[in-house]
Amino acid sequence: MKHAILTLVSLTAAAALIACGDQSATANQDPDEADAAATAADAGAGSYENLSAVAAAPWRPEEDSARDEWRHPAETLEFFGVDPSGAVAEVWPGRGYYARILAPWIAANGGTYYAIHPADMSTDDGADERQAFEAAFPDDVFGDIHHGSLTGESGQLVDNPASLDAVLTFRNVHNWVGRGFDQKAFNDFYAALKPGGVLGVVEHRLPSGQSDIRASSGYVAVEYVRSLADEAGFEFVEASEINANPADTADHPFGVWTLPPSRRSPEPGSPEAENFDRAAFDAIGESDRMTLLFRKPLESQQAAADEAEAEAEDSEAGEAGAEPDSE
Repeated sequence: MKHAILTLVSLTAAAALIACGDQSATANQDPDEADAAATAADAGAGSYENLSAVAAAPWRPEEDSARDEWRHPAETLEFFGVDPSGAVAEVWPGRGYYARILAPWIAANGGTYYAIHPADMSTDDGADERQAFEAAFPDDVFGDIHHGSLTGESGQLVDNPASLDAVLTFRNVHNWVGRGFDQKAFNDFYAALKPGGVLGVVEHRLPSGQSDIRASSGYVAVEYVRSLADEAGFEFVEASEINANPADTADHPFGVWTLPPSRRSPEPGSPEAENFDRAAFDAIGESDRMTLLFRKPLESQQAAADEAEAEAEDSEAGEAGAEPDSE
C-alpha cells in the first residue's frame, strides 16, 4: 500500500473520528467535501514520502493544523532525525495528533509504525482501546499499524527487543511520573531500541529551580527527564527550543491544563472564578516545552562505558578497604 495511501471515505472518516473521540463509524460524507478531498488526494498521491507533504495532508483536521504553531511537528521530527523507512514507536499517541503524520509518512517510506498504548492489549479495556484506534486509523489510509502497551506492569514494549530505530513520546512523561513508573518507561524504551537508536521526548517544561516531585502540575524539570534517560543507559545528544513558549510561567491554577487546548477553568460562580481571566491564559497559548534527543549507545560504546564503570567501582572498593596511613 506504499503509495496508494489515500482512500477518500476512509481518510475523511478517520480525521473526523479521531478528532471527536468517537469509536463508531461516521455519517455519510457531503458530496462537495468528497470531491474537494478527492482532488487533494489525487494531487498529492505518491508524495507522502515527504514530511512536509504529510504535515499538510488533507486528512488532518482543522484542530491539528491550528496547533501546529505550538507543536511544530515537521521541525520536531526533523530534529529527532526520524528515519521513516525504519521501525518507529510512538508511546501513548493519545488522540492521534502525531499519529496522523507519523503513520502515513512511515508507511509511504516502507517503514513500520508502532502505536504503544496506555492499556494492556490483552485486557477488555485494552482491546476496546485498540479497536477504537484501529477504527480511527484504517490500514488503507495509515498503513499496517502495529500495537503494544506501556503500563506499570507491562512487559517489553515490542515483541522483539533491540529492534526499533526510534521511540518518540509527546507530553507524556508527567503521566508516568504521577503513576510511579517513569523509570520503568525509560528502561523499556532502552530495551526496545537498537544500538544507535534514538529517543525523542517532548514534555511540558518546569522552570529551573522549581520542584514538583509528582508532576502534579503537568510540568516536569528538564534535569529530571535527563536523569531518567541517563539511569536507563541513554546518552544525551541535544536539546532544542523548537517548542519553547517564553510566555508560559507554568504557575497556573489548574496546572498545564489551564492553557489551551485543555482550557480547564473554575466552575462559574465559584470563589475561584472571581478573579480568573480566561482570556489571559488563552493569550499565552500552549505550554512551554522541552524537546530532548537521546541515543542508545552503540554496542562498542556501551561495552567501553560498562568497563569504565566497573573499573571505577573496583577503584572505589580498593580505596575503601585500604589500610589508613600510620601517623
